[in-house]
Amino acid sequence: MPTAVMTDRERTAVQAYLRLLHTVRATFDGPPGAGRPALVPPGVLAEAEQALAEAGLAGNEQAFFRLLRSWCPEP
Repeated sequence: MPTAVMTDRERTAVQAYLRLLHTVRATFDGPPGAGRPALVPPGVLAEAEQALAEAGLAGNEQAFFRLLRSWCPEP
């Protein structure tokens, strides 16, 4: 399969999504028994939403996850 080079906006969208994912994961990995729901700072979520929209990926999950797999292939 040929490898396409990501545009700057696509790369920004993938990076914003990964920051969002790491933020949620860090919340779940918090102190045992904390009993709190995953809280995502509004700025982190807004950054991801804006980056996806600017890259034309909002509502286009298939294209977005294809880019994500090319950026972070599974081990």
